[in-house]
Amino acid sequence: MTSQVLRSFGELDTIARDPSAPVVTLFSGGLDSSYLLHRLVRAGARNVHAVSVDLGEDESGEHKQRIADRLGVRLHLLDGRQEFAEDYVRPAIAAHAVYLDTHPVSSTLSRPLIAKLALATARELGATTVLHTANRSQNTLRRLNGAIGLLGFAGRYGSPYDLDPVDREQKMRELKEVGLDQLSERLVSGDSNLWCREFESGILDDPEDHAVPEELYRWSALRPAGAPETVEVAFEAGRPVAVDGRPLPLTELIDALNHLVGAHGLGRYSGLEHLDHGSKVLEIREMPAAWLLLRSRRHLETATLAAELLREKLHQEQLWVREALEGRWFGELRQAAQAFIDVCSAPVTGSVRWRLAAGSAETRAIVADRPRYLRDREAWEHRSVAAERAAFTPIRPQEQ
Repeated sequence: MTSQVLRSFGELDTIARDPSAPVVTLFSGGLDSSYLLHRLVRAGARNVHAVSVDLGEDESGEHKQRIADRLGVRLHLLDGRQEFAEDYVRPAIAAHAVYLDTHPVSSTLSRPLIAKLALATARELGATTVLHTANRSQNTLRRLNGAIGLLGFAGRYGSPYDLDPVDREQKMRELKEVGLDQLSERLVSGDSNLWCREFESGILDDPEDHAVPEELYRWSALRPAGAPETVEVAFEAGRPVAVDGRPLPLTELIDALNHLVGAHGLGRYSGLEHLDHGSKVLEIREMPAAWLLLRSRRHLETATLAAELLREKLHQEQLWVREALEGRWFGELRQAAQAFIDVCSAPVTGSVRWRLAAGSAETRAIVADRPRYLRDREAWEHRSVAAERAAFTPIRPQEQ
C-alpha cells in the first residue's frame, strides 16, 4: 500500500468499510481528538486505537480513559518523557531553539516523537491508517504530516480537520449527546509537556485583545512576597546536569527549574508564529526552565567558544529551528545542523549562578572549565605588553 494523505471527514467512510481493520488515532483528551474518535465510531469503525503519548502533560490518564471507555475504543498510554527530554529537548537546548527571537519552540519538538511512537504502535497492530486532529490554523498539521512522511509510513495518514473544519459548538453538542459534556468548559486550546505549557485559540484568538486569565498559569504563578534566592545550573559538554550542585536526570532537572524559576514570575512568552501559507497566529507559553537554561548555556558558550565559531553557530541555530519548525525534524538538513551544533557543545562545561527575585534575574557567577575570559584585566595587560616587547626586542650580534 502506498502512502495517502487523508484530509476530510468524508474519507472516514472508506476506513469503516472494513470495520475490523485497526485504526490508530493520536489522542490528547481534548475536544478535537475526542470528536474524531466519536466520528470514527459513528462511521462504523470497530477497532479504533487511541494513542496518547505522555510527555509530562496536564491531562490525566484517568480523564482519557473515561473518554475512551465511553466511546468504546482502546486507549494506549505511552510514556515518552525520558526520550522526549534526551532526544528532543536536549538537542533543542544545544541549538538554542528560539523562534525568531520571540519564544523557545515546544510542539516543534514533541510532534516528531509523537509521530514516531504512533507509527511504532501502528506497526505492532498491523494498522495502515494513522490519524491526528491538527487543523490548518495549527502548525501541528505540517509537523505531524511531515514527520510521518519522512519516517516512510506506507498507509493512510493525516487529519480530517484539514479540509473539514468543524465548529466548536457542533463538536461539543455531538459529544454531549453521547455523554461527554465535560469538554465544553474549556476556553482555550492547550498543549503541555515537561518543557512548555502552551495556550491558543478560543479567548486568545485575537492578537489585538488577548488578556490571559492568570489561572491558566501554573509554573509561573508569582509567589507572594517571595524572598530573592540563588540558583546554580551546571553543564557538562553543553548538557545541563545539576542544580545547586545536585546531579539530576534531565526530566527532573527541568521539572525542578520550572517550579523554582517560575515562582519568581519568570518564563512567560507571547508571540506570533507563521502558518504553512504565511498567516500568523498568537501563541502564549510558560517555560521557566527553558528561560533559565537557554540563558545559562549562552553565557557558557560565550565563555568557552571563539567569537567567530559562536557567530556561525547563531546562523546554524536558526537553520535548525526552521527545519524542525517546518516539519523536517527527521530531514537531512536539520540533522546536519545538529552535527555542527554538537561539535560546538564539547567545550561548554561549567556553571552559572543566578539571583532570582520577583520578575527579575541577574547572574552572580559564570564559571567555565576552559574559559576564554579574563579575571584580572590589568595583570593580563602587563603580561601581554611584556610578551609583545620580548617578541620584538632586537638581538644584538655577539661581540668578536
